[in-house]
Amino acid sequence: MNFGDFDRTPLWTPQGRTVWNYQLIEVLVFLFLIVPSMAFSFAAQTKLSTMRFPSLAVALIIQDLSLVSLVFYFIWRNGEPLQELGWTFKNGWRDAFLGLILFVPFTFVARILDTVLRHAGLSPPTLQAAALSAHGPGEVALGLVLVIIVALAEETIFRGYLILRFQGAHLSPVVAAVLSSLIFSLGHGYEGTAGVVTVIYMGLTFAFIYLWRGSLVAPVIMHFLQDFSGIVLPGLLR
Repeated sequence: MNFGDFDRTPLWTPQGRTVWNYQLIEVLVFLFLIVPSMAFSFAAQTKLSTMRFPSLAVALIIQDLSLVSLVFYFIWRNGEPLQELGWTFKNGWRDAFLGLILFVPFTFVARILDTVLRHAGLSPPTLQAAALSAHGPGEVALGLVLVIIVALAEETIFRGYLILRFQGAHLSPVVAAVLSSLIFSLGHGYEGTAGVVTVIYMGLTFAFIYLWRGSLVAPVIMHFLQDFSGIVLPGLLR
């Protein structure tokens, strides 16, 4: 699907500006909207720890749907195809299987890294485990909706959109991947400094797999499984 197929009159034409400068301004505006609120997770750890799972889940769902809607608006506004965001299914089943296979070593390394960082003195998560895991059938169902939306939305935003725009600003793929991963980690301040560094590793892994495959399918599968195992699975096993 190409959003550029819609009949629309441009609201504003950046006369005298190159396309990449226009897109750089766009992504800077987007970052101005999301980075302060994401960084607030470091300062709001106490407040977050008092939230119950349903409230936290609904807030995260609304936040991610709002942000991904803004991304889709930008893509539509610029007449870009969804493939530019990594939504291509040319090798969909193969990429989905790859995501399943890579999830095991990916998780193993993440857990070792988190353990090593904590032993090195970096802080553990401050958000109570109860606030991050589902209890009972209703919360498990809500948790499943949450992890699906988070995986789809956050991979679209932090891998598809940000890497696209950073590369459009003449940054190398590696630099684009690093920047997107650093920004991705800002929203995980509640996981402590050890968790934030681990999230950077996760973001880089998702980013390089995305750049390698040219598709978000494998990163979405891995992101979903990561969140599912921590949020939904404990509720199913109780």
